[in-house]
Amino acid sequence: MTSDDDPFDDCELDPEAILGTHTFEDVLFTDDTETPVNVLTSETPAHSQATVEEATEFAASIDTGTPQIALPASVETQIETQSKPYTAAAFFHFKAIGSLERHRAYHAAHESDAFAVDFEADYESGDLTITVERADEA
Repeated sequence: MTSDDDPFDDCELDPEAILGTHTFEDVLFTDDTETPVNVLTSETPAHSQATVEEATEFAASIDTGTPQIALPASVETQIETQSKPYTAAAFFHFKAIGSLERHRAYHAAHESDAFAVDFEADYESGDLTITVERADEA
């Protein structure tokens, strides 16, 4: 295989680093995601009120070739931009999996026909599980 054919050519990690099943705990938007509270009224502003169902529908509505997940937005972001308490991102986004190196490796595997990549987003626990197998083994 030439480097032109190697989807991991620009990656710091090789495929062995992501092969198998990996679970990233408490990284997804959940019903327990922190939201701002108005200190005068003790209420959460309307823009920060949301359900997991809304968040997952929003993520699913993003029209890209890469499946999206709902990640929690920081309280600061919610206040500054008056946004919802979630945001959509690729299922292998570095905020969910913890590093840019792993992000690049999962992205390379997802884009390559040489790998089968699957994920499960458990919005009840907040856990994201990603499984990567070589396509000839899947």
